[in-house]
Amino acid sequence: MHEPMLRPGALKGLTITVTGGGTGLGRSMAEMFLRLGANVCITSRKADVLEASAKALAEATGGEVLPVACDVRHHLDVDRLVEAVYARFGRCDALVNNAAGNFISPTERLSPKAFEVIIGIVLQGTVNCTLAFGKRWIAGGERDKAVLNITTTYAWTGSGYVVPSACAKAGVLALTRSLAVEWAKYGIRHNAIAPGPFPTKGAWDRLLPGELMERFSLAKRVPLGRMGEHHELADLAAYLVSPFSGYVNGEVVTIDGGEWLKGAGQFSQLEAVEPGMWDAVEAMVRGVRGS
Repeated sequence: MHEPMLRPGALKGLTITVTGGGTGLGRSMAEMFLRLGANVCITSRKADVLEASAKALAEATGGEVLPVACDVRHHLDVDRLVEAVYARFGRCDALVNNAAGNFISPTERLSPKAFEVIIGIVLQGTVNCTLAFGKRWIAGGERDKAVLNITTTYAWTGSGYVVPSACAKAGVLALTRSLAVEWAKYGIRHNAIAPGPFPTKGAWDRLLPGELMERFSLAKRVPLGRMGEHHELADLAAYLVSPFSGYVNGEVVTIDGGEWLKGAGQFSQLEAVEPGMWDAVEAMVRGVRGS
């Protein structure tokens, strides 16, 4: 097991909420926070996935984990999430907006509903959670809080074939930088992480299903020649929500092995997919069960 970058107990006494925390990178960040002594609330839409993850995380770390089923697209769900966190822990010190949705497709094949779903989860969900926790902190005079948003490098470069996600993540980036200025007076810091390829089962099966993963291997685009490892991002996230980063505000930290510098637009290489293949790709994506 990877040894955390921060010292043992570095997050002791803190409570951190992680959206999309039941699987993938969200779960990896939650585990790191727990190992460093924090109490953690994990959320996603599927209660069964959350319950199983919470049990596994608690057993692995000995920490206290609160699973709360929540659809971040709906502000009433998010309000209930905030109440659940405060009822259990009496506080929340950091919010990690990690919940996301994405799929590849030529933009002309997308329906308005496809845009609505992705923008709803990624951008509206981030707004809902940030407002709900932020208003609670401001009204209560609670200071020394942190919001960490997970965005992408194509939030500033754009990318073909993931246009709803690119639009939504660009909004998250603007929200991060805007509130870093506006809410600093309340003692609330806002930062973001822009990961490169950190493959997770499920999410990447939906993004690059079947033979596309081999044909368009993202590792080949990375100057370091490999994918990211979850502990690398989790260490960075732990630092950005910790008191050690108390003077870091409005920053977007790229962790991608140099990928975006080599070629902007993470999925623009899908221009090479033959038009006749997209029906098969769509069928494969629909066949992958989400979390």
